[in-house]
Amino acid sequence: MKLSAMARSSRLEDKFFLLLLAGVSVAFFWVLWPFYGAVFWGAVFAIVFNSLFARLLRKMPLRRTLAALLTLAVILVLVILPVGLISVLLTQEAASVYQRVQSGELSLTRYFQQIHSALPAWVTGLLERSGMGNLGLIQDRLSDSLTQGSQYIATQALSIGQNAFDFFVSFFIMLYLLFFFLRDGSALSRRIKEAIPLEGDIKRRLFAKFTTVIRATVKGNIVVAVLQGALGGLIFWFLGIHAPVLWGTLMAFLSLLPAVGAALVWIPVAIYFLTTGALWQGALLIAYGVLVIGLVDNIMRPVLVGKDTKMPDYVVLVSTIGGMSLFGLNGFVIGPAIAAMFMSAWDIFMRAREESPAAPPPA
Repeated sequence: MKLSAMARSSRLEDKFFLLLLAGVSVAFFWVLWPFYGAVFWGAVFAIVFNSLFARLLRKMPLRRTLAALLTLAVILVLVILPVGLISVLLTQEAASVYQRVQSGELSLTRYFQQIHSALPAWVTGLLERSGMGNLGLIQDRLSDSLTQGSQYIATQALSIGQNAFDFFVSFFIMLYLLFFFLRDGSALSRRIKEAIPLEGDIKRRLFAKFTTVIRATVKGNIVVAVLQGALGGLIFWFLGIHAPVLWGTLMAFLSLLPAVGAALVWIPVAIYFLTTGALWQGALLIAYGVLVIGLVDNIMRPVLVGKDTKMPDYVVLVSTIGGMSLFGLNGFVIGPAIAAMFMSAWDIFMRAREESPAAPPPA
């Protein structure tokens, strides 16, 4: 009886402790939630630049703090400062486009009329038969879309100005955490591995897959998007198109979506050039878009990502859009990372089942 009572008491204490552990964990994440973006990007940068930190640490093995500070300086110079400069230029060009829309200088309906009037008769007849020849209705929809887009740009620029203090607080928290993630990341990851109640082999495979997925997502998606956006903005600047940084940024965002890509921006511009008589500009933009912008994804992404973390395009598309709807801008990384971890976890589970010995047949 005494042993049974002690066992019941031990089980009750275990349950209470597990409940307490879950409660304090949820409370801790709730406290961190206002700065989850800073924590997330600090961890992402630490994972991506961990190889650079390890290389510096091999040259100065007794100076982890100095190696972490040097790595942080490299991140500031190579990543954060260029992003800040592009953000300033993007805000200026967005404000300029908004002013031109409000003044009537920039009008999609006028451009659409020019394209429509330059089309051959057989094309306009095909549009009429397909129900797309109602020029007035299309103009109204384009006007509404342009008005909504300009209002969104103005709202975002205003919110950035109002939330400047919160942005700088999150930025310095990210830098602060990044320094400690770099310096103490190995010890922290070891503690997390020890706390997770899984078999050692499964934990090793999951952690290895997680770091590989994060690096591949950042290198394969964001780096390729930046390259395509930069190349697109460069050709727009060369052709004299207004706000090349704005259109390059839009192409960078769209290039994160497979089967959509930056062509949604440069193809309409090329069509406008061809239909309005600017033949060499249109031909140059098409050749540049196909041979330069388009090939960046086909050449660079397999090199940066590799075959082990390659996901189907439809999974990347859905997870990116879903991540954006849930997490905002951070969803460009969080969505595909969650999808890749989902597929990796199920792959490990299926391999574990295949590798486990079959149960003996019943007697």
